[in-house]
Amino acid sequence: MTASGPSRYLEVERKFDVDTSTQPPSFDGVPGVARVEQAPTQTLDAVYYDTPDRDLASSRITLRRRTGGPDEGWHLKLPAGPDARTEVRAPLDAGEHHEVPAELRDVILAIVRDRPLAPVARISTAREVQLLHDADDAVVAEFCDDQVTAGQGADGSEFPQQWREWELELVGDAANAKLLDRVSERLLDAGAKPAGVGSKLARVLGTSPEDPPADPLHRAMAEQIGELLVWDRAVRGEVDDSVHQMRVTARKIRSLLQASPASFGLTGDAPIIDELRELGNVLGVARDAEVLAERYSSALDDVPPQLVRGPIRERLVGGAERRYRTGLRHALAALRLPRYFRLLDGLDALVAGSPPDEQRASQKTVAAAGKKVRKAAKAARHADNGTERDDAIHRIRKRAKRLRYTADATGTKKVSKRAKDLQSLLGDHQDSVVSREHLLAQADAAHAAGEDTFTYGLLYQREAELARQSRRELEPKLSKLFKAVRKL
Repeated sequence: MTASGPSRYLEVERKFDVDTSTQPPSFDGVPGVARVEQAPTQTLDAVYYDTPDRDLASSRITLRRRTGGPDEGWHLKLPAGPDARTEVRAPLDAGEHHEVPAELRDVILAIVRDRPLAPVARISTAREVQLLHDADDAVVAEFCDDQVTAGQGADGSEFPQQWREWELELVGDAANAKLLDRVSERLLDAGAKPAGVGSKLARVLGTSPEDPPADPLHRAMAEQIGELLVWDRAVRGEVDDSVHQMRVTARKIRSLLQASPASFGLTGDAPIIDELRELGNVLGVARDAEVLAERYSSALDDVPPQLVRGPIRERLVGGAERRYRTGLRHALAALRLPRYFRLLDGLDALVAGSPPDEQRASQKTVAAAGKKVRKAAKAARHADNGTERDDAIHRIRKRAKRLRYTADATGTKKVSKRAKDLQSLLGDHQDSVVSREHLLAQADAAHAAGEDTFTYGLLYQREAELARQSRRELEPKLSKLFKAVRKL
């Protein structure tokens, strides 16, 4: 489900540096281009916004208020892969007194947090546009020849600059990579060069992406924090599976900290680890409901219609979907609180610190995490049946997950694969445990309402068999994992 709000577009374009005297090429003969139309000249004026520390620019994000041209308004541009950005737009009057519209600020709230957004640059562009049509006379690309005047500050008076650049943007079919390559080759042949910076704003501010940390654990942490911010935006946009992915990423970060706290200058019970656990719990309400809705919907589809008795689908699937929506609202509220912003500040600080050489990630870190899995497995073998056994198996899963993420960070691929296999197996087991508890509660409610509870028992028995199958496969999976760890 996707929320309504500002309009979104996928922008696929390439930029080129070009001398003032270079003549634009002809596009005659380019495969996929049937004719070229000269569009009216555009005069564009844009004021760009950022935090005092240029947090948006550092993340390759631009936020501007632009007048002139067919798409004037507020534009928020987010990275979306090579040559691509997602552009979120709002009308000019969305921001009162030229303040950033709340709906755009919310998209990037995990980056700007509670820091102010203010004008940092002004860029004016005189743009000559050629529209490239295909054989069906549809516009498939725009070629823009830009004369740019820019500078820092709200009025662009600081560090003034002037330059010329070309932009080539796909229109309509954003997946037409071949056309992009063909026209780009024509531009390069004319004397253009691939742009040295990713945006006009980056040229004005002189910003560039930071180099990743050299230490494997710190590098992995930086990557996961970046992923967390990406999934944060997806959750705010109510993108399918985003709650799950954000929760997984938060758990990866927590596992890395728990596996090697000294590498980040922490102790095992550091407050930031508790805050990450709480974030996972907040997201978990919606995610657990989402899992149950999908699980019961699939299970009931597999049951012969004559065995599906009473309003069980409404109770199980409909009820879980309602809990998901409630959980999502609570999660979104939590993601707008200062407590969450301070967690993100703390994570940034951890990455900024560089560990002493003797604390750098190594195979010893992976081996130590493997020992904790072995210890949990030993405890599970001596656990009584029932709740104690299920809890012990769940501890194996959590420690296998921590081992997997540590192995990923240190490049120990075989251990990571074995740990992932074990984690997946025991994830099925834990889902069965949770599902059976829920089925019992819902069966009691159905019985009290005078409903037929036969199908609840049928589903319970299926879940119990899934759990038994997982337990039968546990020891072989453990054996393969421990063998991989021993070879370190």
